[in-house]
Amino acid sequence: MKGFRDFLMRGNLVELAVAFIMGAAFSSVVSSFTKIIMDLIGLIGGNPDFDTVTIGQVNVGKFLTALVSFLIVAAVLYFLVVRPYQALRARFEKPKEPAGPSTDELLTEIRDLLAAKK
Repeated sequence: MKGFRDFLMRGNLVELAVAFIMGAAFSSVVSSFTKIIMDLIGLIGGNPDFDTVTIGQVNVGKFLTALVSFLIVAAVLYFLVVRPYQALRARFEKPKEPAGPSTDELLTEIRDLLAAKK
């Protein structure tokens, strides 16, 4: 029972649950923004719904609509979530301290000091 409790209380599981809930909540925002972009495409080029587009007898319209929607969602997430997050993270991230000598360098130094004592 302790193992199960530890599993549930692990930080990454809680973070994953929060991310899932936030993603579900953010989905409606992205969907409505995608609809705005599709409506703008409709104003510029006519019909934003490609469902009736066919190549020969193959209906590829639903795929095209889904592809355009996916690209809009990906762009929204990248430019409105990922890029600002990366910039914010870089601003508050502690500068990395210069790495100290490697284990091999330390051992070589110790060997040289011991050899100098003899």
